[in-house]
Amino acid sequence: MIKVYNRITHEYEEENIAGKKFIKWTYETPIGKSITELITKRKIFSKIYGKFCDTKFSAKKIPDFVKDFNIDMSIAEKDISEFNSFNDFFVRNLTSTSRPIDQNKDIFISPGDGRITIYDNIDLNNIVQIKGLTYSLKELIKNDVIAEKYRNGICIILRLCPTDYHRFHFVDSGIPCETHKIKGNYYSVNPIALNSIPKLFCENKREWCLFKSENFGEILTIEVGATCVGSIIQTYTPNKRVIKGEEKGYFKFGGSTTILFLEKDKVQIDSDVLEQSKQGYECKVLFGEKIGTKISK
Repeated sequence: MIKVYNRITHEYEEENIAGKKFIKWTYETPIGKSITELITKRKIFSKIYGKFCDTKFSAKKIPDFVKDFNIDMSIAEKDISEFNSFNDFFVRNLTSTSRPIDQNKDIFISPGDGRITIYDNIDLNNIVQIKGLTYSLKELIKNDVIAEKYRNGICIILRLCPTDYHRFHFVDSGIPCETHKIKGNYYSVNPIALNSIPKLFCENKREWCLFKSENFGEILTIEVGATCVGSIIQTYTPNKRVIKGEEKGYFKFGGSTTILFLEKDKVQIDSDVLEQSKQGYECKVLFGEKIGTKISK
């Protein structure tokens, strides 16, 4: 059972996991683990399934998926009958009023919908993946010089489930640099998998870039792929100024993760998120939601 903290009700909710039985089997049983290493984590597995999700035949899955996971389609730009494929539905755009963005330059927002964990004063060599398992930023981005910029800074992990809105956005106005791609595997990013695979984020396919924000310093943004994620699509233009809340990109089908690293003394993260993170609980958040405040000097 995975419990997530609801910041509005101040209660813990059980997460309704898409494909829960399959994930538990593949990461918690001897046979399943073998299948994962031989097939499931491979690019070809995710690529084939991703291709299927691009076909019109996959659109038949949409109504049941929406019903089973109680997805609010009233905030989607398209009607459920207008999607051409499951991936078309999966990367759906939301209405402009569904995710209000606080344009106050001192407010730090969530880059997307999902479940968030945040750690401050991080040890670059022992960043928490899940309780008992850590990784290093140098391993994650394979760049020692840039990693050093975030010593004692903040690590923000936003986990997206297959049921979530799967576009990610810029948390501030500023200038994003070019994307660096690192090849890797396609393990699930569900906590069940995170608890089973050491340094999972460093094992999976990922992409990163530096974002020169106007109010929160230089932010390192990382997108991590996962099982059945056909692609990580970057829709921004490098070295061109963006506005707070503007889209950066999206994930095709599958659970995925966005990770942000902030420099020391740039942002004060909201206390409830930090407290829940220390206790090992993720907080449910929406794109545009306040999760911190600029530290004024």
